[in-house]
Amino acid sequence: MRNIYVISIGLGLMVGLGSCNKEFLEQSNPNSVSVDKALKTENDVSLAVNGAYQALRSSNCVGEGASLWTDDRADDVNTTDNQSNNGEPFQFTAFALLASNTYLQSHWTALYVPISRANLVLSVIDKITFADNAVKTQYIAELKFIRAFMYFNLVREFGGVPLVTERLSSLDDVNKATFRETRENVYAQIIKDLVDVVGSNLPNVQPAAGKGRVSLQAANALLGQVYLTMATTLDAASKTANLNNAKTYLMACYNMRGFSKLSDIPFADVFDVNKKNTNQEIIWQIVYKQGDPTYRSSLAASNQAKGETINSLAPSQGAGGTFTNDLLKEFETGDLRTDYSVKYANDPAVKAYFITKFRDNSAAATNLGYGGNDWILIRYADVILNLAEVFMQLNDNATAITYLDMVRARAARPLYAVMMADPAYAFYPAKYPTLKLAILHERRIELAFEHHRWHDLIRFFTPAELVAYIRAKSQADYNNSPLSNITTKDYYFPIPLNEYKLNPEKMPQNPGYD
Repeated sequence: MRNIYVISIGLGLMVGLGSCNKEFLEQSNPNSVSVDKALKTENDVSLAVNGAYQALRSSNCVGEGASLWTDDRADDVNTTDNQSNNGEPFQFTAFALLASNTYLQSHWTALYVPISRANLVLSVIDKITFADNAVKTQYIAELKFIRAFMYFNLVREFGGVPLVTERLSSLDDVNKATFRETRENVYAQIIKDLVDVVGSNLPNVQPAAGKGRVSLQAANALLGQVYLTMATTLDAASKTANLNNAKTYLMACYNMRGFSKLSDIPFADVFDVNKKNTNQEIIWQIVYKQGDPTYRSSLAASNQAKGETINSLAPSQGAGGTFTNDLLKEFETGDLRTDYSVKYANDPAVKAYFITKFRDNSAAATNLGYGGNDWILIRYADVILNLAEVFMQLNDNATAITYLDMVRARAARPLYAVMMADPAYAFYPAKYPTLKLAILHERRIELAFEHHRWHDLIRFFTPAELVAYIRAKSQADYNNSPLSNITTKDYYFPIPLNEYKLNPEKMPQNPGYD
C-alpha cells in the first residue's frame, strides 16, 4: 500500500492551487501516513521520482494526447466539432476560449501536479540515506528539470503564474502561494533550476535502460530553448544577452550528439518503435509500452483512417488524425517528410488526408492498437532549428542557413540558397521571403504534430504580429473556426476561473478575458 501512496501523494497537496480548500486539507484518513514517514528509504524516493515522471504522461499535461493546447490552438489541427463536450474543445481553435473552460482547468492542474510531486520529494530527500550519494544528486537534478519544464509550459501559455518551489502542507501555505508572479521571476526560477541540472552528475546521454529519464543533453537543450524564448518575448534590452546564452547551451547540447550529420539518421527511423531506445536523435521522450493495456501508446491507432492499415492493425471507422488544409499546403512534393507524415485515405467515408507519422502496425501492438510509440519531447532536429533561429536573431544569417540546411538535406530538399535563387522554385521565396519565415516553415514541417507549433508561433511573433499572421490565412483552409476571432488577448490563455476566484486581486485575469 505504501508504494501506491508514495506515487500519488503529491497530488493531494496541490493539484492546482484552486483545488485546495480548508475542508479538504482538514480531512483525516486513518490509513494515511505523513510524507516524512512515507518517504524513508532510497527505494521510496525512487518510486516518488517515478511518480513525477508518470504525471507527465497525462493528455492534460504534456503526453502524446496533449494536442488541444498546442497544435489545435495553432494552425495545424482544427477541432471542427462545435457541439460535443459543450463545445469546449472547439473554443481552443476558434479563439473563443473562456476562463470557465473545464479543459483549460484540467490542463492548468495537470501542469502543477509534477511540480507538486517534485517539491514534495525535494523537501525530504536530504533526510534520507542513500547507498550512493551520486544517485541522490541525480534524483535532485531530475526533479528540478521536471519542475522547470512544467513552469516553462505554464509561463508560455498563461504568462505570470503562481511560483511554488516548496512543499505545501497547510491551507496557510496554499494561501501564501496563491498569487501570480511576474513572467521575469518565473523565468528566473526556471533558469536557476536548469543551471543546477546542467552542472549535475547526470549522464550526457541516458542508456537504453534509462530512456525517458533526464540527461545533460536534455538539460542543455531546454535551457537553450528557455533563453531563446526569453530573448523574443521579454525585455528587448536583454535580448542579445539571452540569445548568446541560448547559443551557449544549445551548442553544448549539439556537441553532445552521438552522430556526425543529421542526415545519417533517416527521418523514418526517429519514429520507428523498434529503434526508439537506440536512436541518437531522440534527446528526451515519454516512454510507452507496446502491448500493455495501461501504458501503451494510442497514437498510431487514434490517427488511423478507415480502410487503412499503415498506422495500426486496429480497425478504424473514422477519418483518423485530421489536420488543416493550411498545413497540407506547406508539405512539399518530394519531401521525404511529406510521404512519411501524411497520406490520403481513399475510403468513400473519408476521402481526405490523415496523420501517418506515428506508426505501430506490428503484431505485438495487437489489433487493439496497443502501440509502442514513445512521445518525443526533445530531439536534435528541434535543437538544430533552434540554433538556426538563434543565429538569425543574432544577424548571422550565413550560420543560421548552415543549420537550416542540415534539416533540409535530410529531407531531400534543395538547400536554402538554391531555392531562393531558382526561379523554377517560386513556391519557396514567394511564401517564405525572409529567413525567419523559412525557419518557421521548416519547423512546421519537420516537427508537425509533435506539439511545438503554438509555442513556436508565440516565440516568432509579437501579439500584434501573431494576429496579422493568422488573419492573413485563408478561412477556407481553416474549416469552421473563424480566424477573425483572434485578437492580441489570445497570445495567452485565460487564467482558469477557479484560480482567479481564489483571489481576484492577487490572481488577476489576463487582459481581454474579463
